[in-house]
Amino acid sequence: MGFKGILKEIVAESGGLGGVIMGYDGIAIDEYLRDGAGVDVQTMTIEYASVLKEVKRTVGVLKTGDLEEVSIITEKCCVIVRGISDDFFAALVLPSDGNFGKARFLLKRAAPGFRESLQ
Repeated sequence: MGFKGILKEIVAESGGLGGVIMGYDGIAIDEYLRDGAGVDVQTMTIEYASVLKEVKRTVGVLKTGDLEEVSIITEKCCVIVRGISDDFFAALVLPSDGNFGKARFLLKRAAPGFRESLQ
């Protein structure tokens, strides 16, 4: 199953709005957006990519290990980001009432498969 299929499963199981595999440069490799998401998932993840690039750089400067996960929670949605390589991350966007714990688990479980497929 390709990236889009895995993202679709994660979005469906978690009640998410969309998911994306993206480079820290903001270029998406693949994405799945649920119909009627009501949030511009693509623009959101592109904008967050620049912030994540800086967070990743800071983690490197502090020498605290590889970036594993970042969550950005706002009034209307939650974005869970899981680092999958030095150049790419997976992001899942949930509505504010989405199942945060399940989404984190599903994204963490899928990360090794994403990593392997990128090589």
